[in-house]
Amino acid sequence: MNDIKRPLDGIKVVELATFIAGPCCARYLADLGAQVIKVEAPNGDPLRYTAVNEGRPYGDAEDTSFCLENTGKKCITLNTKTEAGREALEKLIAGCDIFITNWRQSPLKRAGLDYETLKVKYPKLVMGYISGYGEKGPDKDLPGFDFTAYFARGGVMGTMYDVDSAPMMPVAGFGDHQVGLYLASGVIAALYRARESGHGDQVTVSLLHTALWDVSLYLQCNQYGDPSTQFPISRKRIANPLNIARKTKDGQWIQIAMPRYDFYYAKFMTDVLGRGDLAEDERFFPQTNLQANLDEFCDILDEGVAGFTLEEMISRMNAADLPYAVCQTWNQVLKDPQAWGSDALTKVTFPNGQERTMVRTPVMFAETELPPYERGAFLGEHTKEVLAGLGYSDAQIEAMIAAGEATGEKRIG
Repeated sequence: MNDIKRPLDGIKVVELATFIAGPCCARYLADLGAQVIKVEAPNGDPLRYTAVNEGRPYGDAEDTSFCLENTGKKCITLNTKTEAGREALEKLIAGCDIFITNWRQSPLKRAGLDYETLKVKYPKLVMGYISGYGEKGPDKDLPGFDFTAYFARGGVMGTMYDVDSAPMMPVAGFGDHQVGLYLASGVIAALYRARESGHGDQVTVSLLHTALWDVSLYLQCNQYGDPSTQFPISRKRIANPLNIARKTKDGQWIQIAMPRYDFYYAKFMTDVLGRGDLAEDERFFPQTNLQANLDEFCDILDEGVAGFTLEEMISRMNAADLPYAVCQTWNQVLKDPQAWGSDALTKVTFPNGQERTMVRTPVMFAETELPPYERGAFLGEHTKEVLAGLGYSDAQIEAMIAAGEATGEKRIG
C-alpha cells in the first residue's frame, strides 16, 4: 500500500446513463478515484436485464455485465418524473463536478437537464454527453446503439470482411467502450480547465464520429479509388498480403504484420516459408510489381503457411524475429499469461459465490495502485445513504420510498 492518491480523488461525478458507453466513462472515472453516483430509474438500468443476450445467469447473483460497467459506483434509484425525485437529482448535480448522460436531447431539454440550462446555474459544471450521431446534422435525434451508429452507419461492419462472406457479427460494447474512454479524456481535460478558469463545458462524443475516427486511415485512402482500398474486398485484393491472417496446417489462424512489404519480404519468404527461390522474384518484389500478381502470390502464401502447424509457424517466426500473433479465441484470451501478467485481467467473486474473470480498464499508472474491483451495486443499494448525504432525514427518505419517488435496495432475479 502506498499513500499516493488516485488522480481524481475528491472529484464528484453524477451519472444519468444506461447500457454501456456512458456507464463505461463513469466507471473509468471511478477507477481514477472519483466518487461516482449512478442514478437509475425505478426499474433500473436496462443492462441489468440483458443476461439472455450474453448467455449468463439472470439477476444480481452473478451479473458480470453490470459489474463490468459499474464497479466502483454508488447506485441510487429516483423517479425523476416526480417533483421530489427531480429535486433530489438537482441536488446531486448541484454538488458534482462532472455530469455524465446519454439521454437524447429532447428529454434532456424537457427535464431542464440540457447544458444550456445547467451552465447558468452551475457555471463550473463539466457535462459529458454521449449521442448516437452527434448534436448537429439531419439525424442528430435518432436513437443510436453501437450496432447501428458505430458498426453499421460508421462503416465498420460494411467494410471489414471478405467480400465473398457475410458482414461481420458485431459484438456489443465494442464501440461503446471506445466512446466511453474518449469521453473520459475529454471531461478530464474540461475539468482541468474548469478548475483553472471557473468555466465548465459540455464534452460530446458520438458513436458515429468515433467509428469514423477508428477507420479514418483507410477512409481517407478510399478516396483515391485504388482497388485495394475499396472495402469490402477479397482477401486476394489486399495491397499488402503480408498483413493478413492465414490458416496453418492444424486449422489455426496466425496474423502476420509486415507493413513495410519490401523490407520484410525476402526474410519472410526465405526464413519462414523456406521459399528462398522467390526472394528476388520480380513478379512479387518489389511491392509495386506485386499488384499485377496478387492472386498467384496469395495462393503461394496460403499454401506455404498451410504447410506448417501453428507451433511450427510460431517457432519459425520467432527465429526470424518477425511480428505476428496467434488469432486467439476468447477462451484462449482468458488463459493468456500475458493478459494476466500485465494486470489486464482479474478475479471477482459474486454474491452466489462464483468467481469470474473480469477485465480492467486499459490505462495503467506506475505510481498509483490498481483500483479495487468489486461487484456492481444492487438496484437502489445506496439510495438511503446518498439521500442522507444530501441532508434528507430518515423520515423524509422513507416517505419518498413509500410514495414511489425513490426506491430502496431491490434484488433482481
